[in-house]
Amino acid sequence: MKPSSTLRLVPAALIGLWAGTAGASGFQLLEQNASGIGNAFAGSAAVAENASTVFFNPAGMTQLEGRNVSFGAAAINTSYKFSNRSSNVATGLTTAGDGGDGGGLGVVPNGYFSMAVTKDLYFGLGIGAPFGLKTEYDNPWMGAAQSLKFDVQTLNVNPSVAYRVNDTVSLGFGLDWQKLDATYKRLATTGLMPTGLPAPYPAYIDGSTVISRLKINDDAWGWNIGALFNVSPTTKVGVSYRSRVKYNATGDVTLSSNGSAAGATALAILNGGGYASNVKADIELPDTFIASATQKLDDKWEMLGDISWTGWSSIPKIDVIRTSGLQNTRTAQTLNTDFRDTWRFALGANYSLREDVKLKFGIAYDQTPVKGADTRLVSLPDNNRTWFSFGAQWLPTKGSVVDVGAAYLYIKDPSIHNDQTTSGRGLIDGTYKDSCWILGAQYSMQF
Repeated sequence: MKPSSTLRLVPAALIGLWAGTAGASGFQLLEQNASGIGNAFAGSAAVAENASTVFFNPAGMTQLEGRNVSFGAAAINTSYKFSNRSSNVATGLTTAGDGGDGGGLGVVPNGYFSMAVTKDLYFGLGIGAPFGLKTEYDNPWMGAAQSLKFDVQTLNVNPSVAYRVNDTVSLGFGLDWQKLDATYKRLATTGLMPTGLPAPYPAYIDGSTVISRLKINDDAWGWNIGALFNVSPTTKVGVSYRSRVKYNATGDVTLSSNGSAAGATALAILNGGGYASNVKADIELPDTFIASATQKLDDKWEMLGDISWTGWSSIPKIDVIRTSGLQNTRTAQTLNTDFRDTWRFALGANYSLREDVKLKFGIAYDQTPVKGADTRLVSLPDNNRTWFSFGAQWLPTKGSVVDVGAAYLYIKDPSIHNDQTTSGRGLIDGTYKDSCWILGAQYSMQF
């Protein structure tokens, strides 16, 4: 099922703005609003304080009066610094170096709208980026045959409806049209070069002169549902679920030289040998489940809690298959992710400093989908993380709200022992020093 040409063109123009650098574990982006950053996204499916509830729980739209808009952005600054222990570079490569800092700065914007159609029926629309990742290393570095650059961007367009069953129960449902773009660059290796070629071609080529670039994209549909329960005037409970989104992505893998004579010869041989071709890859991004609660303790304090689950086992591996050229139907590369399902736990608090100012606090524990050092990728040197968050909310005028939030993510230094020697990409063995900062701002208005 494909969206209309108009629906395709607008997001295609917007996706260039999404420079996702994963803040949550794996390459999930929790930063679908900035108003939740201060609470480490505790209570995300129950709080319903602005139109961004369209993403976290569409049923929360019934808590908003009239028409509401909310838009903002989160800046995510990651750092991935590698320290070598006993790595072996890919066969035929003389590349050394630690790759510098594989992290960087990414910006994740978002926008939402909700309105009351009738007293009990609501409509909403959200635009965000639920998954994203970018790692890029300085070249030369010893892991270049495994990855130089890995860039994943998504764009999610989410029309939703909500219905108030009664004063206690509200239900919500949404459709998700999602677009995926991914780019993967690495150094080619001698082990992947053609051998036994007729004269005047050499028996092998120095792979350090050739960069392999894979680009794939696709769009697909998913859905989400939610329920909100006003248990009492001071207590709300929310649950929500987002489905898996399955992509049948297509694209191409190409080879480029560094401009040297050896690189040009290698490129000519490889292209002639069918090593530049169209490709396909089936990818199923994970489903998520959230259970949240908010509890007002008194006129000053409110507590928020969150338990969420992400089905990362939907990505045990990614097979990239050639669909043209002499290598048609053969596997160009396999990414052995071997992901596991994960849990996230968050606790937050709000303190009303004045009628127009609220302070926000939060802490969270976020599991990584990476099982261990053997399956940790240089393109995703992830590990379990703990969030420490702080934020503030200001009401400058009636009907308008400004939120700001900051979070520091403490990430336990992950070990890596990724052995791709049999594929000609070497062994990367060492440790990473990871860190992440998130800063966000959000403006919401009711009219």
